[in-house]
Amino acid sequence: MLGWSTNLFRVAGIQLSLHFSFYLLLGFNAWQGWREAGWPGLWWHSAVLVAFFVCVVLHELGHCFTARRYGVGVSRILLLPIGGVAEFDGIPREPVREVLISLAGPAVNFGLAGLLWLFIWLLPAPSGSLEDAADALPSLAASLQFLLSWNLLMGAFNLIPAFPMDGGRVLRALLAGRMDYVRATFWAATVGKVVAVAGAVAAYFHQPLAMLLFLFVFIVGEMEYRGARRRAEEDEHFRATVERLRAQSIAQGTRPPV
Repeated sequence: MLGWSTNLFRVAGIQLSLHFSFYLLLGFNAWQGWREAGWPGLWWHSAVLVAFFVCVVLHELGHCFTARRYGVGVSRILLLPIGGVAEFDGIPREPVREVLISLAGPAVNFGLAGLLWLFIWLLPAPSGSLEDAADALPSLAASLQFLLSWNLLMGAFNLIPAFPMDGGRVLRALLAGRMDYVRATFWAATVGKVVAVAGAVAAYFHQPLAMLLFLFVFIVGEMEYRGARRRAEEDEHFRATVERLRAQSIAQGTRPPV
């Protein structure tokens, strides 16, 4: 499903892709703008949505550039209606590095919120003629305030300890300092599932579409745990095979494998 995407362009060598479902969001948002204010509403709603997802891309680039600093390859950033996903070649098993990579995204959002607040504060008061010409559209200040609020929300929401979100990865890194990596992933994913179920129940009564986000968290968290367990089993099998071959070589008086 995540492979159903369109490649757009590269940012610092990182491929930016749109999932096919993103076009549904663009169309629905444009239709809402059309209903409210005709063509100006369509273009205004579309511009605000694009600006919001520029913030999402910057969030993901925060993760990507920090990961690159530690030698982690980044294949692409995939944009979905529920947000963005940065696809890494791997995650460092050093807790400090994983924490820094995880916190880089929310830090970008909080930095953007600060810049937007400063820009709103510096904006001149709109003239009456401009207000009369676009009374059906939100003001520039209101749109920037929307982006500011959503950057704060994005940064704070991602810090919730619901693996595989950023806060969940921080939790996994902290647990990995006290137990092996697979057990840490298991407990982080378990906490994430509990948070996802609670969030889905709350969303059912307030914002049903948000249930898709929590379903995504639940499923991907389980997939990442299974992947971590499978890699650990493969590594253990490889080590056992090498040790067996080494023992056989020593018993036969031949040179053991390196």
